[in-house]
Amino acid sequence: MDGSNYDVRCEVAKLLGQLLAATQSAKAVPGSAKGNKQLKLEDVLNILSAGFLRGGTGFLKAGEMIKGGTSVNRDIRVGVTHAYVEFGKCMGGLWLERNISELLSHLFSLVSNPRSAPFHVDAVYARKCVNFILRSLIGGQLGERAQIATAKELYLVIVKQMNVVELSSNDLEKNQQTEASLTHHMLVCALHELGCLVQSLGTSSAPLVSEPSSGIIEPVVSVLVHPAPAARLAAAWCLRCISVALPLQMTILIERCMTRMQHLKSSVEAISGYSFALAAMLGGVRETALGIPHSKGKQIFAIAEELLRTATQNSRLSLQRTQSGWLLLGALMTLGPSVVKGHLPRMLLLWRNAFPRSSKELESEKARGDAFTWQVTLEGRAGALAAMHSFVLHCPELVTEDVTRRLLPPLECALTMTVHIVGVIKMYGSHLKASAATVRLRLYDVLSLLPPESYEGAFSSLLRELVAEFTLTDNPANTTTSLLRSMCHVDDSIILGTWLQETDHKTIEDQLQPNSASGSGALEHDPASLYIQCPPSESVPGPLPLGVAVIDSSVRLYGVVFPRVAHKHRLQMLEHFAECIKQAKSTRQQAVQINIFTAVLSALKCLAETKTGFGNVEVRKAAVDLVLGALGSLNPILRCAAGEALGRMVQVVSDNKFITEMAQYSFDRLKSARDAVTRTGHSLALGCLHRYVGGMGSGHHLNTSISILLALAQDTSSPLVQVWALHALALIADSGGPMFRTFVEPSLSLVLQLLLSVAPSNVDVHQCLGKCLAALITTIGPELQGNTSTITTARLSCLVCCAIMQDHPDSMVQSEAISCLQQLHLFAPRHVNLTTLVPHLCETLSSPHLILRRAVVSCLRQLVQREAQEVSDYSMSFASDAKTDRPTGSKSSIITETGLEGALFSLLDKDYDRKLCSDTQDTLVSLLQTLAANNLTKWLALIKDVLQASSDASTVNTPVEEGESGQKEDDDDEGLNMKNINAEPQRPIVAPRWPTRVFAIECMLKIIAACDGNETHFQLDTAKALRQKGSGDYLVLHLSELVRMAFIAATSDCDRLRLAGLSALQEIIVKFSKVPEPEFPGHVLLEQYQAQVGAALRPAFTPETAPDVTAAACEVCSCWIGSGVARDLNDLRRVHQLLVSSFAKLKDNKDASPLYSESASTMEKLSVLKAWAEVYIVTMEAEKEHQKQQLMLSKSRGEGGEDVDEFGDYLGGSGESLLSLVQPEIKMLSKHWLVALKDYALLSLPPEYSSQLPAEGGGFYTFDTMDSSRPHYRKAWASMLYAVSLWLKETGFTSVDKDNSRPANMKADESDVNRFNLLIGICVEALCNPMSVQPLETVNLCLKALDTLLDDPWTRAHLGSDQVLTIELLNVLHRLLLTRDSIECFGLIMDVVRQIIRAAQSHVDNERALSKEKEDKGASTGGEIVDLLSMPVDIGDGGESGHIVPGKSVAFATLEVCLCVLVRHMPALNPSIPTTGFQISSLRQTAFSEATNQLLAASLQIMTDLPMLCSPSGSVSVLPTILFLTTGVVKELAAKNSERVSPVVAVALQCLKVLCTSPLLKEPTCSSVWKRHLQSALATVLDFCKPDPEKDKVGLDDTTALLCIAVFIVSCPTDVVCPSNLLSPCVDQFLQSWQTGSLQVQLKCIQSLTSICQHSDRQIFSPFVHKVVVLIVNYLGSVGKDSSSGAIDEPRLAVVIEGIRLMETMLSAAEEQHKLNLLSLIVPILVSFLIDQDKLHQSSAFHRKLHDTSLQKLVEIGPQYRTQFLAVLQCMPELRTRFEAAVRAQHHQRSKPTSAGRGTSGGGGSAGGAQAGTQSIQLKMDFSNFAA
Repeated sequence: MDGSNYDVRCEVAKLLGQLLAATQSAKAVPGSAKGNKQLKLEDVLNILSAGFLRGGTGFLKAGEMIKGGTSVNRDIRVGVTHAYVEFGKCMGGLWLERNISELLSHLFSLVSNPRSAPFHVDAVYARKCVNFILRSLIGGQLGERAQIATAKELYLVIVKQMNVVELSSNDLEKNQQTEASLTHHMLVCALHELGCLVQSLGTSSAPLVSEPSSGIIEPVVSVLVHPAPAARLAAAWCLRCISVALPLQMTILIERCMTRMQHLKSSVEAISGYSFALAAMLGGVRETALGIPHSKGKQIFAIAEELLRTATQNSRLSLQRTQSGWLLLGALMTLGPSVVKGHLPRMLLLWRNAFPRSSKELESEKARGDAFTWQVTLEGRAGALAAMHSFVLHCPELVTEDVTRRLLPPLECALTMTVHIVGVIKMYGSHLKASAATVRLRLYDVLSLLPPESYEGAFSSLLRELVAEFTLTDNPANTTTSLLRSMCHVDDSIILGTWLQETDHKTIEDQLQPNSASGSGALEHDPASLYIQCPPSESVPGPLPLGVAVIDSSVRLYGVVFPRVAHKHRLQMLEHFAECIKQAKSTRQQAVQINIFTAVLSALKCLAETKTGFGNVEVRKAAVDLVLGALGSLNPILRCAAGEALGRMVQVVSDNKFITEMAQYSFDRLKSARDAVTRTGHSLALGCLHRYVGGMGSGHHLNTSISILLALAQDTSSPLVQVWALHALALIADSGGPMFRTFVEPSLSLVLQLLLSVAPSNVDVHQCLGKCLAALITTIGPELQGNTSTITTARLSCLVCCAIMQDHPDSMVQSEAISCLQQLHLFAPRHVNLTTLVPHLCETLSSPHLILRRAVVSCLRQLVQREAQEVSDYSMSFASDAKTDRPTGSKSSIITETGLEGALFSLLDKDYDRKLCSDTQDTLVSLLQTLAANNLTKWLALIKDVLQASSDASTVNTPVEEGESGQKEDDDDEGLNMKNINAEPQRPIVAPRWPTRVFAIECMLKIIAACDGNETHFQLDTAKALRQKGSGDYLVLHLSELVRMAFIAATSDCDRLRLAGLSALQEIIVKFSKVPEPEFPGHVLLEQYQAQVGAALRPAFTPETAPDVTAAACEVCSCWIGSGVARDLNDLRRVHQLLVSSFAKLKDNKDASPLYSESASTMEKLSVLKAWAEVYIVTMEAEKEHQKQQLMLSKSRGEGGEDVDEFGDYLGGSGESLLSLVQPEIKMLSKHWLVALKDYALLSLPPEYSSQLPAEGGGFYTFDTMDSSRPHYRKAWASMLYAVSLWLKETGFTSVDKDNSRPANMKADESDVNRFNLLIGICVEALCNPMSVQPLETVNLCLKALDTLLDDPWTRAHLGSDQVLTIELLNVLHRLLLTRDSIECFGLIMDVVRQIIRAAQSHVDNERALSKEKEDKGASTGGEIVDLLSMPVDIGDGGESGHIVPGKSVAFATLEVCLCVLVRHMPALNPSIPTTGFQISSLRQTAFSEATNQLLAASLQIMTDLPMLCSPSGSVSVLPTILFLTTGVVKELAAKNSERVSPVVAVALQCLKVLCTSPLLKEPTCSSVWKRHLQSALATVLDFCKPDPEKDKVGLDDTTALLCIAVFIVSCPTDVVCPSNLLSPCVDQFLQSWQTGSLQVQLKCIQSLTSICQHSDRQIFSPFVHKVVVLIVNYLGSVGKDSSSGAIDEPRLAVVIEGIRLMETMLSAAEEQHKLNLLSLIVPILVSFLIDQDKLHQSSAFHRKLHDTSLQKLVEIGPQYRTQFLAVLQCMPELRTRFEAAVRAQHHQRSKPTSAGRGTSGGGGSAGGAQAGTQSIQLKMDFSNFAA
């Protein structure tokens, strides 16, 4: 391992680990020598510890163990660390549990051994190695129960070590004190692992805290007074982990630390330790959702201020108090603006007082004091700057211009002090250097966060300090920055070696990197990191040593400042850099160069981001000289940085000439140079140049660059040159785009050639070839699908290259192969063979290399998005093949009978890499969404296995509960042997951890969502029938499993899992609450799961439950009660009682100290109120439905019999039950609802009104936490608002003072008004506030609440009297129509508009009635005659003038709403829309849904009511718009040739009828104008009737046109339609309609004419008679002539019968002298329809119907017009004969049943006929005279 690389270390460690494991598990071989004894575990561990502590080539030799060793070899130590992990993995989880105590004591002995820590940095490295071993084994190999047991072991270790410390502090023996001083490393490791364990366990770790005998908190707190700062810091971090994992403990621990800090205020260690703990926990508050009480922030601020104030009182404690005070203030800033805002004035004062006020004070300061006072001063100022940095970082909202201005004087003073501090250090000693460096670090950190413009005046002195910092001017050590790798491009990982960050071992491998202090991060380097957010990749913060941190910070700030300084200063700095490099020698020169190039890269990066120019030619030249000099450096990292700098410089300069110069320089150097260093540097320079300029910007250099790089890549004499050239080629291919297309073939050929020729040992070359191939595939892109010879060859080459790389032994190369195949699949999916790829991916999924696992999962994630089924199938076939082909004892495959899905779930528990886990989850979700709906059994079984595996299989002495699987595991354990060392031993499978179980529940929810579109999944009878036929799998069949899984999650010990389980339970209730149970009609399927639901909810209402869990449970309770599943009162009472118990949360318990933030309490209380509101809403809606059904039942009670009564009782019972549960609580609830709504209204005020908010807070929030409370109110207010509205409607708005909160001096009606304004105000604010977009559900609830509120007479009266509010409300609704797209929402809007119009109309009517009363009184006293019919001219919109003013008219605002609805669905109604030729055809506009039709009908009806809202003059203004829109609707929805006429047309015609009969037509002031408008409307309709193809007018549907004209003619006053220019076209339209020949049209024509002929004015209907009726009579006559022979169908019969009615109507309307003439027309027609008796039985039903109708009409007409009728019959004997025969036939037919046996003869006398007639029908006329 000595001097080895990463791969060698890993392989050797693997061999060593397996060898040592074999010694522990190998059985004795018969006949073996007696001396071959089996090694004990202690011996094995000693072998490993010797390598860890001593290193060297002979560490395995016994003699080497005895001798004194050399210094620690880091390569070997890291290798041995790998071996420990491999040994533990080989031994398995069960062995690890049994031997955990011995293993822990051994590992901790390593870090406490003096050999492991000759220097501090070695101690840090040793701790990191031990913690890596612990994390890998305990975190990876043990299940949750075993981890809890391990935590108890760690607790014992901590207790034991603290006992040692106490003994050593009492005993003065030197050797014991030395031993105690080394224990702190052991404590750091133990506390680190304990913290990580608790944090990973989450709330499942509660037993570790709650158990009195083994509670971990007290031992950890005891470490806070340990003499070693590192131990105190580790304990503080461990407490943070505990408080974040168990939010219940956060406040308790903070209080405990504050109390102990007060009691031990004279102890240096106590002040330090407890302040560390408080700072760490304050930093963890933001990671918990529930927070801490606001008062804790105030208490900690007071403690910090007290520490700073008393720091000077005791010199022994001065330093510690100062540091602790500022540390606490810095941590306090992490609580955010809501806490810091109140303390900001005091903070600004503290910052100002921490620094001298002027330079004069600063100078005088230098002259006094001693070394100690200077140390305290410097630490205090560093602390002040750290607190300032935390403030700017965590409270950016408070960093205003004014605050920034007030922060600058202390910062400028700090900068001045850093310049002069050198003299102080010389005077008082170099031990002040660290404090001075800390001040500089904090100063740079603060300035890098502030806007550079604010401290522009200090740039010159600041830049001098920064440059001196990273050029090591005053630093004798060769310290280098850690930022260089991060400043370079991420694609340069091969050259930089940063690919190690992609491994599982980066934590320990970092310590072998060459730059300063790499991987040596530790908490003791910077206590402020306790509260700064930890990077996601680190379990514990690891701030770098102070020297490195200062240089890093100076480099970052330099990059920020550089773009803002003048060009001359840039030139000076660049020249100074060159001089510094020139003067430095050897390793120092390299260190200076690294720092300078990092700073230059930082500056170039900021220049590009701020789009600032680089500078003039001189600046460029200086920079180029600097960069080109480093391109030939022996250090590859420097060469890489120089290439990156050149590329970024070209990007910033953006000058073609400059690009050409740089490219040409590199060309020349590459052609002339022969050394590898120059070639590699300039190769990369070309690649970076193209990367930052792009293919278009560097196109003219492309050919030369590629030809040179292709040549260099073939230089087999130097693999290093090949690597850099290929890397540069890949960069050019990536950035070249289409410009590179012509170079693809030669590049691809080269890649294939090199893959075949270069030895596999040259891993770097193969890695670069993979990168190059990936870039080439991207360049070809979708062309890869083509079939041309070139493309086919290229595609084949790509596949061959991938196959070669897949067989390479190196993991990096294999991962590149998979990435290339993934890209090929993206562009040419048909040509990637999944039958071989998927098995390869499945096999590689269990690779020990993280980078390979990442590549596999990333590829699978893409594959399953397109071919999920194929991937799943191939993985299953791979599993079955692997099972049959695998030899005994060989390594088992990760793919088992659960398939790829099960393997991916298991991967989530094995891997901690965030990217890998995220991709794994995405892959599973894609598979699920595609496959789950068709294979529910498999998926639900998989999820069930994950959730039910709660019994930890790896717990000692715990039998496995599962039957067969448990037996199999036991057998495997019994047969554990390691005859084959390479075989992996079987060991118990670790149960899925809680994050995996949470994801499993999320998957279950996604499965339900995936099934949502298919109704069969929610219909039990259909699903069972289909299942029996063998077709499909349905969700409803798995309901019991779904409920079971949700129950398991909801009752777990992990809060996150409980929340997921409750969410799943709610989703199940929503989806299945209406699914009927086929075997028990009238019942639903979920009824049988009432016990499970109640049991799942009950634990969430216990006092110790977290508020967020209780809030979620409340939501499920309301959902369950509202679902109607539990119909029986007793069943419902179980869950109802839980909600009743939640009322305790609403009470303010003054005695109990809160454990969570006030906003968490707010959330809990509002959740309870919201749940009750939802229950009340459902109750009232059910009651309303019940009342409707009762009304219907009462109407049909006679028909329904007993069944109906029983059904009614059932409904009544259920409705009554629900109401009886809610009714007792409603009085208290309504009070709380109103208080909460008042709170919400206050919190909704804009920021400028924040000063008006009550200082004491509201009913459910405090003033300090109002910002964090707002989201909870936003979630709950809508339900409460609707519930309050329903309650007020039920009890009457003004019946009592509802909330009992009316002040004594406030009148009742004033209280009502205030309440009304509150509720309306909330609605209006929510619906119209552009800053907050409400979800559609909230908007609908809000509209329902408005509708309910306005359904009360008092509220309508109040709204009607306030015209401004009415208009505002209408405008809000109009805006809502414009911004939403939901038919349901639109319908609710129109309901509200209707209520508003009711309110306005009621108000106008009252005003008119009052005006009438006044006029009547005035007339009676004055003796004037008053016209009682006329309206007041000045009441209503428009007033006396009639002018409708937008914004001041209710009618106008309503018209806007109605117009919006109509135009949204019929855009052609908007005359301002330009005609583009793309409008929807009118023929298609009739296919609206029923809801849309109702919406349009509501708009029309509302518009029709508007004229009555206006004054007579005002009505004239709105009438044209209303008529235009109404007739427009008729035109759009009743176009000719449309398939059907929309039902909205009938409503439009009804509206026209209302307008035509309006009382305003009788108003003298406006009647004439009304009539003119109605005439215009009629003319418009007539115009619509005329088709005009040239103008794209299709005309109006004939039937609609007839009806519309008839409405005008029948309803309008006579003088509206009498003008000939209107009447004649009407007559013509009827004539045309009749002549169409369509029976349906003719029928409508006759019906309309029938109504017209009833008009009182002959002038109106005469033209119709003369022109149209004549034709109809002729038609009837022709039908009569043909009726005997012609066929009459049903439509024709209807036309004829309607014609008969028309003639009858005309006869009744005709004058007496004309009746004879009319009868002479009518009677012959009617007689002609009569059929002879002998033919009657042969006639069709339609003929008989016509015969009967005609005979009936003749019999009716005869007596009515006796004289004229007889005259007609006498003139026409043949008619008489037919009529008489028909009468006799009818008499004969009807007398048959009563006169059986009586003979009949054709020549019977008239008397007989008359007698017979009297027996069948009583004739009103004597026909005896017709006998002769």
